Amino acid sequence: MKELQIEACDANQRLDKYLKRYFQNASSGFLYKMLRKKNITLNKKKADGHELLQVGDVISVFFSDETFATMQGNTAADPEYIRLSKQSYSHVSVVYENEDLIVLNKPAGILTQKAKMEDVSLNDELLSYLIANHKLSATRFGMFKPSVANRLDRNTSGLVLAGKNLAGQQFLSEALRSRDAKKTYHCVVCGRIEQEATMEAYLTKDPASNTVKIHQVEHPGSKRIRTRFRPLQVGDELTLLEVDLLTGRTHQIRAHMAFLGHPVLGDMKYGDEEMNRRYRKSHGVRRQLLHAYRIQLPGGIDCRAEDPEEFLQLF
Repeated sequence: MKELQIEACDANQRLDKYLKRYFQNASSGFLYKMLRKKNITLNKKKADGHELLQVGDVISVFFSDETFATMQGNTAADPEYIRLSKQSYSHVSVVYENEDLIVLNKPAGILTQKAKMEDVSLNDELLSYLIANHKLSATRFGMFKPSVANRLDRNTSGLVLAGKNLAGQQFLSEALRSRDAKKTYHCVVCGRIEQEATMEAYLTKDPASNTVKIHQVEHPGSKRIRTRFRPLQVGDELTLLEVDLLTGRTHQIRAHMAFLGHPVLGDMKYGDEEMNRRYRKSHGVRRQLLHAYRIQLPGGIDCRAEDPEEFLQLF
């Protein structure tokens, strides 16, 4: 008989879900049968699998050592785990970390999550970082794979959130869903903006081109957007803005600022081609100058990532 004690990172999930993650080679039917026969109990009592696990709960498993090992599987030999354990994590820059979550500063040019197997992604490098620093065992990897909670475009830099365990993932998902996570961006836009403003419009998606369109009035299928911005530095033909997303829609800052006549410098989808060409030649600007500068989370977590050098050289 073996006992599994529930820690904070495994709490607030159903018993059957936990068992399926822990015993990767066991079918759901087998696990429910073991529960019915009391070969698996919760706090020394019969359970049906629907119980919500709490910190300190004890799961007793009455399996032979051979059955236990067979049902758990050889997670140490997981090809993905082995691959990640050998992979570099040179793009991982940790801004904040606790037991449940981690905040990274993503450089421009790397995907948040891979689109193709051969892609380099921040998510994979996060896993490699956790494995290399003994924060993600092979067994834990088999039960739960940490993952980023918010995505940034490849050529956008700045803060990315990730849950290191189920508790962290649930916390971040709820904070983002309820908009209790407050996100602030910095961007360099074309033209001079000298006053703070809050602007509203409507956004529609064009999946075929992976772009969005902004409308002054409501359109069929559109969603309302609100963007607040204030100038931090104003140059002759560029402005460094601080932007608060009061709604969080795809490409909202890039498309909304372009609609207002102040596209983000370097933006190849929504930007000013002539300005992009000039600043590519004069300053080497080769991506949209948009940076996720600050994230505030419930509980007093307040993270910032200073603007990249390519922003500062323009003012």
